[in-house]
Amino acid sequence: MSLTPTEEQVALAETIRALLRKTEPEDAWSLLCEQVGVPGLTVPESYGGAGAGPAELAVAALEIGRELATTPLLGSTVLATKALLESADEPACERLLPPMAEGRSVAALAWTSAEGRWDPETAACTADGAVLNGTAHFVLDGDAADVLLVVARTGDELALFEVEPSGQGVSRRRSPTMDASRRLAEVTLTSAAGRRIGTGDFRPALRRVRDLGCAILAAEQAGAAERALEITVAYTKEREQFGRPIGGFQALKHRMADMYVLVETARSAALAAATFADDRERLAAVAKVHCSRALSTVAAEMIQLHGGIGITWEHPAHRYFKRAHSSEQLLGRPHEHLARVTTRP
Repeated sequence: MSLTPTEEQVALAETIRALLRKTEPEDAWSLLCEQVGVPGLTVPESYGGAGAGPAELAVAALEIGRELATTPLLGSTVLATKALLESADEPACERLLPPMAEGRSVAALAWTSAEGRWDPETAACTADGAVLNGTAHFVLDGDAADVLLVVARTGDELALFEVEPSGQGVSRRRSPTMDASRRLAEVTLTSAAGRRIGTGDFRPALRRVRDLGCAILAAEQAGAAERALEITVAYTKEREQFGRPIGGFQALKHRMADMYVLVETARSAALAAATFADDRERLAAVAKVHCSRALSTVAAEMIQLHGGIGITWEHPAHRYFKRAHSSEQLLGRPHEHLARVTTRP
């Protein structure tokens, strides 16, 4: 396997980029579903999907990240879809995945506690038989999802449950966020009825769910960093000081060269994590750490090099800056993933 994109991946990227350029970020998801089939990319053909792999999903995430499009890609297409497939519960997959693959329904995975550690060994909710209690935080698209999946502790194991989003004992509240393009919610279960999906301890599967999520989030971060750099370079060619474009000053050339290196290595790290499944645990951790740093650095430089206009509401710089900080915390903080790499035998 190689990181060189295939003809199909190049065509996919070009199609998504062209589509996103002609639509508002808030309206992008319906077109991505209808014209590209993004939510079904990694869903097997037997469940109504395209049967592609995580590499294609990363290509889509790169393009979506460039435009900061508001989509349920990470929560529904990545985390929830992967959780269902990892459950190996064929009846549940046959029932839930086809509408998700078509974009007719959106799923959310409720998992982590208020600390936001995204630890595959723990869960915010507990289950006594089929009765669930607890509050899950940072649930991607949790307030609007049609399908609600909950990871809960039952005895000495973790298990995956399906809970009716509008059922008795279920309370969903959208969480206020600095990054308005990322929809998060708090889901509280009070003696809510759940249906178990799959059998056995879900912790090993949850680890793989998190790693895929980190890989695709890293691709999204790399795409955002790439676009932020493009906008910044274009601006330094227009803004003049002392009668010449500021982009011609040697000091700024060096800064933009450093940003370019960060962007290119972030892209490679994200695609490697999505492509090489045999080493995804390590590569996903590396990608999460490096791509978080890359986007945070480039977004901060974007603000600096734009001067006063970079902190105005009308300019997109603040949106990339907010996305950088919110994404850095999502699915675990960089230092937590760095520890996974450094402590691995």
